[in-house]
Amino acid sequence: MKHIYSILFLLVILSCGNNEKETEVSIESQSHQEEVVISASQFESENMALGELSMQDFNQTITATGFIDVPPSSRASITTFMEGYIKNTPLLIGDEVKKGQLLVTLENPEFVELQQNYLEVSNQLAYLKSEFERQSTLYKENITSQKNYLKAESDYKSNLAHYNGLKQKLKMLNINPQNVENDKISSTINLYAPIAGSITKVNVSNGSYVSASNEILEIVNTDHIHLELMVFEKDILKIKKEQPISFKIPEATNDIFTAEVYLVGTSIDTANRTIKIHGHIEDDENSSFVTGMFVEAQIITDASKGNAFPKGAVAEIDGDFYALVLEKQQDDYIFEKTKVEVGKQTEDFIEVLNIEDFRGKQVLAKGAFMLLSSGE
Repeated sequence: MKHIYSILFLLVILSCGNNEKETEVSIESQSHQEEVVISASQFESENMALGELSMQDFNQTITATGFIDVPPSSRASITTFMEGYIKNTPLLIGDEVKKGQLLVTLENPEFVELQQNYLEVSNQLAYLKSEFERQSTLYKENITSQKNYLKAESDYKSNLAHYNGLKQKLKMLNINPQNVENDKISSTINLYAPIAGSITKVNVSNGSYVSASNEILEIVNTDHIHLELMVFEKDILKIKKEQPISFKIPEATNDIFTAEVYLVGTSIDTANRTIKIHGHIEDDENSSFVTGMFVEAQIITDASKGNAFPKGAVAEIDGDFYALVLEKQQDDYIFEKTKVEVGKQTEDFIEVLNIEDFRGKQVLAKGAFMLLSSGE
């Protein structure tokens, strides 16, 4: 017995006479097979499209969020060992600096006092060393007492320790001890870049007072950026080193970028029950990422491929899935409703298991879901 079902689509077509035209799409069922007939005008006006089986990726993934970061060795916080006033800071956020480049000049009278102390100790050291050597010789010849020898030794070694301590302080402040010994005393010290990179923070201005605990500048080198992701505890056992990662920067672009799991954390953040995942970005040296960018990532734990249709080509009816296979195309498009055995699904595609029913055939890839759902 033939059962005829009709789906009426009312289309408004502007013409000279402003006439309205009704287009009919019919679905016929016979011997468990159903035909759908669509006119050429209906096909075009509804922007329908044909498609066929295509190989697609059906990956098992774990969703993670995080941010773009750099290794600790690529980030430097510029501070001073002694407080002072900023005399010169010519740099701005975004400026590129080279390793060893002058960043900031500080001024403080205490710098002068430190150099004076060093110079005094340095001058006294020569005398104490000579006296110690003299007393040592006399003591060996039993000319002087042990007490005098030990006192000369103590004075010399105590002064030597003081001298070496002051010398190291000067070096930490980037003051050349040899210049001080040549009576070249300065009221300023210079701070230099320990790494090459870009200035990301400037917390001072000329005349500012900074203490030893204040951060003056921050430098970040983005030559080797990476992903710092957070994964929930329930998923961590599925993640292994070298698993591929796809990620995007939702606030900046829709492009998809790739990375790889490099390190898996070994401790859980008890506040939110997450574990950190360190990922290496492919071709990171040629990227334009900025540290701190928020990322949404998919860690691929199992990769597979399969023959698939676009999701718009398949409709679920009473627990079964169907697609419309093109049988004939003349004035009208004639489709046959065919059952689909489905497998894995992604956001855009659905895997087809009974591929022999569709191999080499075209299906209605856009619009089938609407027709099948409405026809039922």
